[in-house]
Amino acid sequence: MKTTFKTRFWKTSKWFALLFIILFVFRLAYGYLATDTYTGNDYSDNFFSSIDNLRKNYASEKTYMKGADVQLTSNIASNQKYEKTASIKTKTSEFEKDEKRVKAKSKAFNAVIQYEQNIGQTGNRQIHLLIGVNPSLFDSLYVELKKIGVLKATEITKVDKTNEYRQLNAKKASIEKTLLSLNDLKAKGGQIADFVALNDKILEIEEKAQGLGVELGNFDTENEFCTVKLSMYEGATEKNISFIHRIKVALEWTIKYFAMIIFITLLLSLTIYILLLIIDKLKIIDAVRNKLNE
Repeated sequence: MKTTFKTRFWKTSKWFALLFIILFVFRLAYGYLATDTYTGNDYSDNFFSSIDNLRKNYASEKTYMKGADVQLTSNIASNQKYEKTASIKTKTSEFEKDEKRVKAKSKAFNAVIQYEQNIGQTGNRQIHLLIGVNPSLFDSLYVELKKIGVLKATEITKVDKTNEYRQLNAKKASIEKTLLSLNDLKAKGGQIADFVALNDKILEIEEKAQGLGVELGNFDTENEFCTVKLSMYEGATEKNISFIHRIKVALEWTIKYFAMIIFITLLLSLTIYILLLIIDKLKIIDAVRNKLNE
């Protein structure tokens, strides 16, 4: 009897030991996975997506055809337009120092800060910068800015704007022709009412021409830039969690929930045992069996 009890005890102990190990390994692995997931989801909001009327920067793709003359090559190069944008999100515990570093780097690369927004109080500050940089220096500035603070997120997008550029030029040409025709009509004279209406139409067309001129001005060679959108957040940098600390946390959690499982198991076992005793005392099983036999 003693041997049987001892055997059952050790078998049960092995199962509970296996359960303890599984819980411990699960909590230890969860500690790593939860930290990685939290870090990956940090600073997911894009501040610049909520801001309207930001400066658009465009550049020319410097591609040339072999055997083409200088004039043709120039036209080909100027017609290949694109918008290239880098987004950088970083966190720093030395906010003022790193803010100065960002602006110093921008100045060193002859970049232009086209938009700046400062938010928050000391200890929880943010700065958002829209930086225009010469296309040839874009990659170098991007690499240098990523080194400031602790990098949280980064992305580069390049969008072809050639068709948009050509459409704007086509609209401009159409408006210029319309404006020329209206001015010719104006020179011919006529009734005052017709003259006033014609003059208003000319003013309307001129306003459209000016608007197109502004949009096309962004494509001019002297205004060519690529864009860096930098968002820097103030806060204490995360410390690496040591393996010993992870083991301590996992062990505490495992002991807590293992004890709860043992307690619930014992409680259920005791409840079932008491119910079986009651059923036995009341002869319920025999009564049901006799009822079935009848």
